[in-house]
This record gives sequence, structure tokens and C-alpha cells, in this order.
Amino acid sequence: MDKILIVDDTETNIDILVSTLAEEYELYVSLNGVEALEILEDVTPDLILLDIMMPEVDGYETIKEIKKNKKLKNIPVIFMSAISNMEGKSKGFSLGAVDYITKPFEIEEVKLRISTHIELMKARKFLKSQNQILEEKVKERTREIENLKDATIYSMAAVAETRDPETGQHITRTKKYVEILCDGLWEIGDSEILVEKNIDNLVRSAPLHDIGKVGVKDEILLKPDKLTKEEFEKMKEHTVYGKKMLQVVKKQLSESDYIDYALTIAYSHHEKWDGSGYPQGLKEYDIPLCARIMALADVYDALVNKRVYKDAFSHETAREIIIDASGSHFDPKIVNVFLNKEEKFIEISQKYRDDK
Repeated sequence: MDKILIVDDTETNIDILVSTLAEEYELYVSLNGVEALEILEDVTPDLILLDIMMPEVDGYETIKEIKKNKKLKNIPVIFMSAISNMEGKSKGFSLGAVDYITKPFEIEEVKLRISTHIELMKARKFLKSQNQILEEKVKERTREIENLKDATIYSMAAVAETRDPETGQHITRTKKYVEILCDGLWEIGDSEILVEKNIDNLVRSAPLHDIGKVGVKDEILLKPDKLTKEEFEKMKEHTVYGKKMLQVVKKQLSESDYIDYALTIAYSHHEKWDGSGYPQGLKEYDIPLCARIMALADVYDALVNKRVYKDAFSHETAREIIIDASGSHFDPKIVNVFLNKEEKFIEISQKYRDDK
């Protein structure tokens, strides 16, 4: 049964309303605004009939208090008053009333207005619940799509990693390092990062930085010794292969922000701050931020892990190499973030060791 709170300082009006409405509604009554607000602490009605001219706290002040309360603010309030001028009615509507009944009232009119507003209130609640259900379904579908994206990225990255068996958990570690560096740049208010969505796409795409290795010949990629100069030139082409592969992927997707980042990272993560990198020889801020971030993450991981051509370096040694390369290989700003976050780098390096 729907609940109605009747607030009126005239007992005759209350008696008429109670005798008329009691069979259809659960009623609560009050002779003034103070008492009405006390009732509302324990009861949440579906509609309020509110007189304006009352002692102590009038109807205008009462509705102000009602609308301040998060639990009560959406309850429809119908003013009932002998005030019939437009100014009084306008004030009532401006404070949040949904209707205005002039006294002396016709009881049938009151019943119809109550019925109408309760049905409207129910319709709004139903619409709100349906919107919430729809929002949950959209969120669930979005999560499924995001999970599919991640699975696709890791599947593609794993293809490249299986051709280079020494890299182990390299894609996991470098993704974590990239996330740490992005968070550090965010904390210092770096304007290049822009928005959280950019960070999410950048981090998500990081595992694809070496996808182009699938195009490198086995005798070069799997060579158990240090590469010759000519072989290294061939190895460098993995950046171009990666770009071309991801351009094909991009054409097949309607939403490709993360592929744009992956493409840029795959192509440019071997560029160097001083312009001596490859494949384009870009310099300083001409190198995309995502590639500058990936460069440090990739090199740090290569330094602290064993490769066919070298033993694993300690974090301290890797740290000194990166500091020495600040301003030549690496963006000095990103090196500073690395130094501020080095404990997290150590933690990730140990947690995702290849022997685990």
C-alpha cells in the first residue's frame, strides 16, 4: 500500500483527507512542519501533501529541509494552500513541489492528483531501475570487450615471444614497468599524459612492442652469440615489421586507440633522446612519449635479465647505466621518474623472474 504524509495545521482538513484516503493509502498525519520532519526521520512516504501556512515552520521551510535530504528529495510534494496568487505558487514550484492545490479543495480533485503523481513516481522508479539494469549490462559487455582486447594483445605478443625463448616473462615485466612510469608522470602532473584513458591504452598496448620480431629470420633472432653489424641491421627491421603488422590490425578495428599506441611503441621504442636511435633517428620530444617510456622499461628489463650475449646485471648496475644514458638514450624526465620509483622496479623484477 502506498504511503502518504499529510501535513496541515487545520484538523478539519486532515479529518476530511483521512476519511477519504484511508482505504487506498497508508496515511501519516502531522499538524506542523516540525512534527512532519520528525516523522520523516523514520518513514519514507510515496507522496507528501503539505500545507504552506503553518506555525513555527511553514510549508516553504519544510520542503527546503525535505529536499536537502538525499533519502527524501525525490518524494513528490503537493502543496495545499489558500494562497492563490501566482507569486505564492511560483515559489512553491521553485522549491521543488510537483503540484499545487488551492483551498478549499475538491476532494475528488485531490484524489486524482494524488493518483497521478504516485503513478508518475512509480514510473520514474521503474525507469531508473531499468536504466540501472541497462548500465550494468553495458558495463558487463564493456568488461568482456576489454578482456578480449587484453587476451588478443597477449596472444599476439606471445607469438613474438615464443620465437625468442630467452625473453621469458619480459612482456609482463615491461608492461608493469610502463605502468609504474606512467603513474609517476601522472603524479608530477605531466601534461603529455593528458587523461587516464591514455595511460590505460598505453599500458595495455605495451606487450606488443616487439611484435615485429616474428618477421626476423631465425638465424638472426635465435643466434646464440652477439650479432654482427650486418645482422644487427637486419634485427633493427623488427620495428618496421611491427608497424606494418599493426597497421593491418588497425584497419580491421572500429575502435583502435590502443592499437595506435601499440603501433607507435612497436615502431619507435628504439629511438634515442639524442637522435642516434632507429628506425627514424627521432630526437627529444619528436619521439612519442609512449615510445620514450617503453624505451626505458625495455632496456631496464634487458639489463637485469640474462641474455645469450650477457649475464644479468644487478639493479644497481642497471641504475647507473640508465643514469649515464639520461639525456642521450633516455628522456631525463623519465629517468627521474624511474629513480623515484626504483623500489617498485625491483619488486616487479623479482616477482616476475624468468625462473618463476
